[in-house]
Amino acid sequence: MATNYYMYVLECGDGSFYGGFTTDLKRRLEQHQTGRGAKYTRSHLPVKMIYHQSFPSKGDALRAEYAFKHQSRRAKVAFLKKHKLN
Repeated sequence: MATNYYMYVLECGDGSFYGGFTTDLKRRLEQHQTGRGAKYTRSHLPVKMIYHQSFPSKGDALRAEYAFKHQSRRAKVAFLKKHKLN
């Protein structure tokens, strides 16, 4: 059985964005929402998933996450608008 690799973006309660990587979107969102996710999201609840993209390999998904996280807020908003999500 093939594993799906995802890069995802959460919108936090304060309007900030969080980019992450997972193989299980539902489980990971639940972890973030219950304060068991990333340290950043624990202090920025509530969160909602506003974007996700599937990749054929773990490396591809991690590169997409890294690229998203290292953009300016303006670039992140443009990325989300391009994908009709913000």
